[in-house]
Amino acid sequence: MDTQPWLDWAVELQSLAQAGLYYSDNKYELERYERIREIAVEMMAYKTPISKEKLIGLFANEVGYQTPKLDSRAAIIKDHKILLVQEEDGTWALPGGWVDVDQTVHDNLIKEAKEEAGEEITVDRVIALHDRNKRNAGTYALEITKVFALCTSHGGEFKPNNETLQAKYFALDELPEMANHKTTADQVRMCFEAYDDPNWEVVLD
Repeated sequence: MDTQPWLDWAVELQSLAQAGLYYSDNKYELERYERIREIAVEMMAYKTPISKEKLIGLFANEVGYQTPKLDSRAAIIKDHKILLVQEEDGTWALPGGWVDVDQTVHDNLIKEAKEEAGEEITVDRVIALHDRNKRNAGTYALEITKVFALCTSHGGEFKPNNETLQAKYFALDELPEMANHKTTADQVRMCFEAYDDPNWEVVLD
């Protein structure tokens, strides 16, 4: 059975419940919205490997009208090779991650490249804004917009950290096993195409 509609319904229920909890001031309606959120969490926990406790924690801090979260990814290309970082499970991805609440997308790209790859970079131009659930493996409990940007390295050195095992440059025809829930080979290919095209138009999902 295809689980995608089930998960889509659960995500929509969670979004409706979150908005109701924020905008309603009727205690009976609040109780109903809280129960709808609980059902949504139970549905997602049943159909995904994410535990109910983790899902509750994920949504507990969410208030107001639900909008997508931002994930930034730095495409750092040098000598026609792209910089990837190795995840704890051995797969590889573009350096990046959640955009912190006190950071702009621009500044977050710089921060993540430094923390995960040890690279000092400048951000040149946006490549794409991708809908994560449409483009990457697995369905996440939240809607996520992934921002890809071309960046220039100004040197640096990888340092051990609690997020990545190593950083290395790869040519397009020698890509390692990708962390497809974070970065796919198609997304890396897109970054190379943008690098080679000065008239590249931003891909907008």
